[in-house]
Amino acid sequence: MSATTVEKLLLAAPRGYCAGVDRAVQTVERALELYGAPVYVRKEIVHNKHVVEELRAKGAVFVEELDDSIPESAITIFSAHGVSPAVHADAERRQLQTIDATCPLVTKVHREAVKFASEGYTIVLVGHAGHEEVEGTMGEAPDHIVLVETEADVDALEVDDPDRVAYISQTTLSVDETRAIINRLREKFPNITGPRTDDICYATTNRQAAVKQMAPLCDLVLVIGSKNSSNSNRLVQVAQELGTEAYLIDREDQVREEWLEGKHVVGISSGASAPEELVERLVGFFRDRGVQQVEEFEVLREDVRFMLPKRIRQDAAAAASA
Repeated sequence: MSATTVEKLLLAAPRGYCAGVDRAVQTVERALELYGAPVYVRKEIVHNKHVVEELRAKGAVFVEELDDSIPESAITIFSAHGVSPAVHADAERRQLQTIDATCPLVTKVHREAVKFASEGYTIVLVGHAGHEEVEGTMGEAPDHIVLVETEADVDALEVDDPDRVAYISQTTLSVDETRAIINRLREKFPNITGPRTDDICYATTNRQAAVKQMAPLCDLVLVIGSKNSSNSNRLVQVAQELGTEAYLIDREDQVREEWLEGKHVVGISSGASAPEELVERLVGFFRDRGVQQVEEFEVLREDVRFMLPKRIRQDAAAAASA
């Protein structure tokens, strides 16, 4: 352990688990309690290595697709990022007992896609190619949806009827970048329509707002989250765009000494799929180095809660009364 110049930690609030992640993780835990292991989960339930490893140790089996590795009629959970109708149909054909842990805010975007497609719109989806959420949303209306990732994509976009265009977005994007892309869409297609309320989820927006206010007060920002977590990557980007050095780490042992040289105030945040325990471990890392000042940097409070999937609620109630 070497001497440190770090004097103070600021902990961004809100940070960490959002209601959709909390619901998804609890869904797997409750399913294991109710039905016993193994419980199969399509894709990572949430984009966090630590969470996935913990659930795997409890008996969750993570699979990429609904292939033959899942026995017929097995309990199978869909991840928080959502799946396309084709995946639902595949599960039904294989007689799997499915529990859908899709975040309700992602489900909202799926419904918008179906609605706009039924009304004959070309739907522009703002999102990242290859992300599970994007794949699930595009699967709702594959013949109607085009994906854009940048303002340049908007400039190159050609549609059949410029007056029948709608936009939707992935829920975990950069608020500022997405606003710029939507503004470019509005310039190009003046009659474009969109969802009644913003698709970027409250948790993504709030975590970015907290980092945006905190980063200018810091010499360094550390964001806890996994590399495949879109919202965690955006938090790093928000800090860096304000000129503050920032890094994404999965856990405290990934902090590099050279990052800390000459730094006095370190800001900490965590993505919406990172458990608070990882933040506590990072704080412990700094406390072990003699840092005594640890302050919450609260920008706003969240009180959003989502009910567990209906099947889990029903089976838990039946088990309780048995």
